[in-house]
Amino acid sequence: MEIDFNKMDGLVPAIIQDAQTDKVLMLGFMNVEAYQKTVETGKVTFWSRTRNTLWTKGETSGNFLNVVEILNDCDQDTLLIKANPVGPVCHTGADTCWNEKNPHKAANNKENALLFLSELQDFIEKRHEEMPEGSYTTSLFKDGLNRMAQKVGEEALELVIEACNGTNDRMIYEGSDMLYHLIVLLTSKGLRIEDMAAELRERHNPGWKKH
Repeated sequence: MEIDFNKMDGLVPAIIQDAQTDKVLMLGFMNVEAYQKTVETGKVTFWSRTRNTLWTKGETSGNFLNVVEILNDCDQDTLLIKANPVGPVCHTGADTCWNEKNPHKAANNKENALLFLSELQDFIEKRHEEMPEGSYTTSLFKDGLNRMAQKVGEEALELVIEACNGTNDRMIYEGSDMLYHLIVLLTSKGLRIEDMAAELRERHNPGWKKH
């Protein structure tokens, strides 16, 4: 990634966005060293203009920003960093530096947990691109389409068994396995879980007719 650090005397703005909720969390500045440390550690590190030193967000509070993705803008002089925050982001204790609520922070907020499905598929797509050794996901892609489809069927059967004769916890467990393998299968076909969500949304339209 080419970043133009010269326009602002060695610094670039870094906008931090929650990777799950898309909420803008804060704005900081990075120099080359801060950017490199961010990439190496996976934790957002800024250059403090007041202290004239590097500082990793959360190094004293424990409220780190764990990097998911780094994007560079069209002029190559502003970064958008998607991250998963650990705790409040602002030093005041607020979720964001604009004193906004970041809803996924509630541990029991199941609605926003749905956003993780997109993040999970992003991760699976990265596995598909890089195919790292020792990864179970990699092994599924190597086994081929028939095996991936078979795994979806096997996990669906386990889900049915638990729904009929098991506990709710086990049904959730097996359903999660099925959903994971379904996303792997979708990825192999160049499709996204959002494609299925869009299909269901279309079916919710009163004028929808079965194909």
